[in-house]
Amino acid sequence: MTTRRRSGRRSKPAGCLLLIAAIVIVIIVALLLWYLLAGRLRLPGPKPPGPKEPTSQSANCPDVLMLGVPGTWESSSTDDPYNPTANPASLMLNITNPVRAQFPNSRVEVYTVPYVAQFSNPIALPPDGQQSYNNSRSEGTQRANEKLTATYHDCPLTSYVIAGFSQGAVIAGDVAAQIGAGKGPVPANKVLGVTVIADGRRDQGPGQAIEIGQPPAGVGAEVALRGLNVPGITMTGPRDGFGDLANRTFTICAQGDLICDSPKQALNPLNILGSVGTLVKAAGNPVHSLYNGFVVDDSGTTATQWTVSWADGLIEKAPHPAHS
Repeated sequence: MTTRRRSGRRSKPAGCLLLIAAIVIVIIVALLLWYLLAGRLRLPGPKPPGPKEPTSQSANCPDVLMLGVPGTWESSSTDDPYNPTANPASLMLNITNPVRAQFPNSRVEVYTVPYVAQFSNPIALPPDGQQSYNNSRSEGTQRANEKLTATYHDCPLTSYVIAGFSQGAVIAGDVAAQIGAGKGPVPANKVLGVTVIADGRRDQGPGQAIEIGQPPAGVGAEVALRGLNVPGITMTGPRDGFGDLANRTFTICAQGDLICDSPKQALNPLNILGSVGTLVKAAGNPVHSLYNGFVVDDSGTTATQWTVSWADGLIEKAPHPAHS
């Protein structure tokens, strides 16, 4: 009788250990799934040199392609790039619509990059159901490069104007930096100019974008959070510069917009949960949403008005390639 009782008592620790092991395995599997579903940031590698430039191009080719990249929650993967309706209040529509109305289709093709344009909060409970920043940014970059690659292949004499806002500014700026370094989908000499509004990788110094308006003292959130890497959010820090495009790349940032004007020590990678929460909230703060009325000069010109005028001027002066 005594032996049986002792045997029964010994089985309880073994059962507890099995239960603990099962719980640990479930947690490990859940963490692995979290990392896999959140996605890694996928940016394109260098492009091989293109063929020798011809003397004319197809009659279907525009003289200029204007590539617009909307911000977070302003697009979708299935949006119409020529008539975007995913978000009628998209800031980029205040730029692309006036430019489209100013010129015939033969002069400029206005293309709004369709991508998921989301920013999931990885610490939200319950989960918010959105795509991660890494997945969204990767898709936007891929879509932008695909359009530029296809246009350059079919229309080798077409020139380019690139503009983006918020997450779209990060994407547009990254694409421009690759082009300026000779690693992009089109040659740098084909890009007439680039403007990024509320760029999360904004920085100051040699080779960086030219500031329009009074430059805020801070830096982009990705610069302030350089090194932060949690599931779905990879903060890539400042760009190395815009290379051959530095003299025709412009940036607009409103003071107090944490996306592009973050104090360098305000967002701390050592305080991951607090920093992620601040970053997610920054995308919806009032300053970030008011660039359509943000004045950039003494004449009362707003950020979107300045960008429209800048784009119009580039397109008016752009080359008129021969068509055949």
